[in-house]
Amino acid sequence: MNQNNLLATLQENRLMQTEEQVTNFENALAEIAENPDENKLSAYHLILDDQCQEPEVMFSLIHFLESFDMEKQITAFIHVVPQLMITAPEWTKIIHNRILNDVSACGVYYRGLELINRKNPHHFIYDLLEESVINQINYHTEGPRGILVGERPSLKRLQVNEVKK
Repeated sequence: MNQNNLLATLQENRLMQTEEQVTNFENALAEIAENPDENKLSAYHLILDDQCQEPEVMFSLIHFLESFDMEKQITAFIHVVPQLMITAPEWTKIIHNRILNDVSACGVYYRGLELINRKNPHHFIYDLLEESVINQINYHTEGPRGILVGERPSLKRLQVNEVKK
């Protein structure tokens, strides 16, 4: 089966409400994993759905996504976050937290978010994600006391103003 048909099979069976849907999903994912297409990374992310009845099977999709080159996977994730948050806010949070828990992935994530914020400065979702990453990076480098100190002046001012109150 070709990649587009396999992707359609994943999409059609993503809710996994029956054993047949679970089997179809698992088989399609296994076949895609044999010959993954990094050009379809965004589409693979958009298969995630919080209404899925078998989250442990859906988690196999997360592991598949993480098998790609880190920078490419994170870049694809960043580009689909606004769409993914609609159908899969919990899965979006899971991916976000998994990235934050890996120091090198966190750096890649920060650079990607910083770049997209420069291109599209009015998308608040990316601002929130970037601030979250800054906090995590600071936590890794400075420990718990440095959480509010960010690289951006606005975050530094926030901490100074909070201390004065």
